Amino acid sequence: MKSDNPAITAKPTRRHARALAREYYELTKPRVVSLIVFTAVVGMFLSVPSGLPAIPLLLGTLGIALAAGSAAAINQILDQRFDSIMTRTSFRPLPSGTLTTREALLFALILGVASMLILTLWVNTLTAVLTFISLIGYSIIYTVFLKHATPQNIVIGGAAGAAPPVLGWTAITGEVGSDALLLFLIIFLWTPPHFWALALYREKEYAKVGIPMLPVTHGRRFTQLQILLYTVLLVAVTIMPFATHMSGWLYLMGAVVLDAGFLYYAVRLYRDYSDELARKTFRYSINYLALLFALLLVDHYRVYIHEALQSALY
Repeated sequence: MKSDNPAITAKPTRRHARALAREYYELTKPRVVSLIVFTAVVGMFLSVPSGLPAIPLLLGTLGIALAAGSAAAINQILDQRFDSIMTRTSFRPLPSGTLTTREALLFALILGVASMLILTLWVNTLTAVLTFISLIGYSIIYTVFLKHATPQNIVIGGAAGAAPPVLGWTAITGEVGSDALLLFLIIFLWTPPHFWALALYREKEYAKVGIPMLPVTHGRRFTQLQILLYTVLLVAVTIMPFATHMSGWLYLMGAVVLDAGFLYYAVRLYRDYSDELARKTFRYSINYLALLFALLLVDHYRVYIHEALQSALY
């Protein structure tokens, strides 16, 4: 018997609305997007000595976040057949049936259009164009072509994932600076060892769906070597912000510690592989990038932070 009490009928409706909102939220890959947005925001702060303009900061962040969410949603729409087979991704909204393809596509288009309008009207055209290129690069070029065509998919497609600091930089300055390209290079070289660590312990799942990840096509040992070599390159590049006077001693000391940790995992992974160690390497790589960019930010504003602490204490 259906209840006529509005208080009773409203509760299931609210629960359904919250559950639906959560599914749409998951469609944007929030953990991935949060790291993307963070590196974009750091790019914004590093682009000027101090005093960020509020409108480009807030609306630039919003526009980049919406574009990243749109790209993630399109990626899941195009990959849903493979996601339904792989254990790691079978719980996602589309394979699990909690959202339809039509709902997901409409959501992705709304996010993408909103992003382009915000960036074009209130930030600048360069940022809008570069963001659109990154969106297409990840959601279409990588997902449809590179991911299924070559074991170097992560390396080539990594350019789209490395763009956020550049987008943040251009949102504030309206131009691409050399330091912005250095930030790009750091993420570009971080992406292969980060993702190949995941691919190592998910090798059978990728093989099952026919995705030519490096461990599937070239074997585990070759992938372990590539992780180590890319980590060495990454370590060299992360010293460059200090060498080019982009950052100071605070960043250098922190980067050396983080680099030592990444090298430790890469060497261990090469010498004595286990799935558990690959998982630890993957998790460390996420924290590594977040902490490295946090160091860049803190080092950039260390004088202001020091003065603020002195004012607070004295």
